[in-house]
Amino acid sequence: MRQEFCKWIKAYRWPLCFGICACLLLAVLILSGPKESTGVDLNHYSALSSQSSTTVSHPSSSQSGQSSSEGTLVVDVKGAVKQPGVYELAYGSRVTDAIKKAGGFQANANQKSVNLAQKLQDEAVIYVASQGEAVSEVISASTGTASETNTVISIDASDKKINLNTATVADLQTISGIGQKRAQDIIAYRDSKGGFTSVDDLKEVSGIGDKTFEKIKDAVTVD
Repeated sequence: MRQEFCKWIKAYRWPLCFGICACLLLAVLILSGPKESTGVDLNHYSALSSQSSTTVSHPSSSQSGQSSSEGTLVVDVKGAVKQPGVYELAYGSRVTDAIKKAGGFQANANQKSVNLAQKLQDEAVIYVASQGEAVSEVISASTGTASETNTVISIDASDKKINLNTATVADLQTISGIGQKRAQDIIAYRDSKGGFTSVDDLKEVSGIGDKTFEKIKDAVTVD
């Protein structure tokens, strides 16, 4: 029996070898095929997911950029306007837009006290002086304070005197011979004494000697 089996093996050895090789090759293809297919699908889905994420993020960043350049600002309009108050305007608005929002100028308004073409910024203060008003500063529409920008003008300075008990640092700096430091000293003295009782009290302010006093006494008053 054994000899017959060996003869059969020898007779069919090549078909058997080809059959075994074919089975092994088929097994390899079956085992490796799904793994390769799955790997391709996963990479494909990963790429699609990445593209989808990028596509979604771009519009949102674009919208964020647009919103940062749009919106409103709030300004405080005071003085000789028909309806003083706090108003909301669009970014890019100018002083003239704020004046219109406040009803326009009053009949006695000094229109030279403001720059109508100036662009507004949030929290700005716009003050419109009256004709003949003893106001020596124009409040900047860009920052809201004249002391920060040193935007100072003199309105009827030859006829109006600075009240030592109500003057600001900017007011005092319009007087010839008075700089920022000396103006601050005058206000510090006023605060410590509760006010000036006469113009002669200026002599007690540090840094104001007889020559300086004689030079500025006619430009100030005490009420």
